[in-house]
Amino acid sequence: MQKFYIIGLNDNRHQNLTADAISMIAKGKVFSGGKRHHEITASLLPDQALWIDITIPLSDVFMQYHNHQEIVIFVSGDPLFFGFANTIHREIPEANIKMFPSFNSLQTLAHRLLIPYQSMRNVSLTGRVWDALDEALINGELLIGVLTDREKTPAAIANRMLEYGYDNYHMYVGEALGNEDDEQISSLTLEATIRKNFLFPNCLLLERTYQRKHLFGIPESDFNLLNGRSKMITKMPVRMTTLSLLDLHNRHSFWDIGFCTGSVSIEAKLQFPHLQVTAFEQRNEGIELMLKNCRKFGTPGIKSVIGNFLTINLSTLPAPDAVFIGGHGGQLIEILKQIDLVLLPGGVIVFNSVSDESQRLFRTGIQKINRQITDCIRITVEQFNPIEIIKAE
Repeated sequence: MQKFYIIGLNDNRHQNLTADAISMIAKGKVFSGGKRHHEITASLLPDQALWIDITIPLSDVFMQYHNHQEIVIFVSGDPLFFGFANTIHREIPEANIKMFPSFNSLQTLAHRLLIPYQSMRNVSLTGRVWDALDEALINGELLIGVLTDREKTPAAIANRMLEYGYDNYHMYVGEALGNEDDEQISSLTLEATIRKNFLFPNCLLLERTYQRKHLFGIPESDFNLLNGRSKMITKMPVRMTTLSLLDLHNRHSFWDIGFCTGSVSIEAKLQFPHLQVTAFEQRNEGIELMLKNCRKFGTPGIKSVIGNFLTINLSTLPAPDAVFIGGHGGQLIEILKQIDLVLLPGGVIVFNSVSDESQRLFRTGIQKINRQITDCIRITVEQFNPIEIIKAE
């Protein structure tokens, strides 16, 4: 059984390590970490020490690890906080791991600022997509701690927040935390952050300054409409009933086919920020319309796909466990067959029927893909024709 001794560091060139950690380094023969960790610990390593750089691809690193029985690994902060200990446990489940943790950078920044952090929402953007930050912002978390990288910088984060209307946060940036020469802490507005460059590594805290209004059932008149056509949008009562049948609280990937103004996608993202939302529309105008409405209502992260649904390469998209069909262009049965190829086990399909013919087509298509209708709600809004909201599983 391989043994890994994982030692957490800060950015200080003179580490204040425990006696056990120092003893482990003195007895070690094989060491590993990032290049910055090597620079920090070089003077502590014994003669003839072998060093393995942790670089991408990690598969190459683990191939080197397999040649050694014991390895001392240096990481930043707490090895279990979005850390390398999790990677080792995933890649070598049977490994024997002993840890010597340090404070992670977000804890250190909170300590410097004397900000209580027991309820902080922690987000890592280090080599990751925006989803976790988007979810925290939509949820209106009081305090958000963010780990950055060289692309998702404080300036890039501030710019994205302002683009989607999240000006209700103040930003604190910690640079080179623990480095006695370079450490710097800044308190900034988002506008000021965009104009500033920061030393790397850095991290940041976002402290909410006021609570944004959280909409539940957006009036149709609030949306930017397709050519001003008020009939080309799912009405609010229909929209909310549709979302209820989709059971999105327990879903992960939602597809909105025929999004038009984006009202269903946007309402879904606002109420269920954890969702991956992929929206399809045939009209080219849809991409700009969706972007305008997403910015207006603060829903970053919705992926818009323009084109004929039947010709799109669906294999590159996150497979859905919930699908809403808002438009079908007369090809409803063919669309259902396409959905059937990618819908995850236990997935649900909801369709809003505006005519007896479309309802007949949907029921026929559902039979063809060996699924069944499990719910049907008829709803009338004002002077508009009745809508049948049909659920299939």
